[in-house]
Amino acid sequence: MRRAFLGEFEEIVLLVVAACHAEAYGVTVWEEVQVQTGRKLTMSAVHATLYRLEEKGFLASHLGGATAERGGRRKRFFALTAPGAQALREVEQLRRRLWEAIPESKLQLFKA
Repeated sequence: MRRAFLGEFEEIVLLVVAACHAEAYGVTVWEEVQVQTGRKLTMSAVHATLYRLEEKGFLASHLGGATAERGGRRKRFFALTAPGAQALREVEQLRRRLWEAIPESKLQLFKA
């Protein structure tokens, strides 16, 4: 299988889904991404990213039951897949290697 790369926003959305203690769906992911990043986002940006990650095989989804509070509409729940977990591990390892490669003299600039 060829390696699929994650964009920054895809990585953040994938991390939020992975970190959810309950089932993740569009609204919870949208809210948490905004909390964690401090960014104002549209719901459609999050939904498009969730579906793109599902197309890449990093997420799987299923429809929940219809609820009266949602006017009989069903929620689509998302879960991390094994390839999604592997993609996150690879990104984490890459970032760790890059951070460790920064010379100590340059790290001092981060403390200023």
